[in-house]
Amino acid sequence: MTDALMRNAAVESALGSRATAGDSTFTQNLTETRLTPPRSTTEVGGIRGMARALNNDVDNLHKRTHEDEWRTAAAERGKANVKSMLTELADLGFAWRDIARMVGVSVPAVQKWRKGEKASGDSRIRVASLLAACDLITGHYMVEEIASWFEMPLSSSAPVTPIVLYAANRADLVFEFASGRVDPEALLSEFDPSWRERYRSDFEVFEAGDGNRSIRMKG
Repeated sequence: MTDALMRNAAVESALGSRATAGDSTFTQNLTETRLTPPRSTTEVGGIRGMARALNNDVDNLHKRTHEDEWRTAAAERGKANVKSMLTELADLGFAWRDIARMVGVSVPAVQKWRKGEKASGDSRIRVASLLAACDLITGHYMVEEIASWFEMPLSSSAPVTPIVLYAANRADLVFEFASGRVDPEALLSEFDPSWRERYRSDFEVFEAGDGNRSIRMKG
């Protein structure tokens, strides 16, 4: 046998050995795949439960850090005098009645502070907290015209606005609404589980033949 023929025979022998080894490995992997049982429903359910718990932990952590940031910002805002803080809120577009409602005092009290009369420490931090809340909402969630945003109902189905939520000491729901991560009607249900019955109406708004909006009985 010539040298060339001997080399060809060696190559063919090596290729045949490798092909056999490859076929054997493929067959072994295929067999193992067939013999490996799929994940059980119980196991998958456990993984889903762990993921849900982890998601809840992340949400709670986000809320705590947000509250910490809000308190820190309120303390910084509170270094200013009450009169200047009220002026800044007015410049943002807030009505005095809405400021009074969210701070938890009467309109005459706000008017006295505007004239330079002293406010209590509790009232001062409440005014500072409202300003800080506005800072966080405009800064984190890119809300423009913050005062009119506070007047916007969460849903067309109920006249509940961020002003109502904030005045009820539910600033956490105000922040959630601003984030856009939660369904507004879910927020309404958390705030008032009976809101659908409370604000149910027998009337509806419709577009009349002349193109103007009007009101009529439902059904």
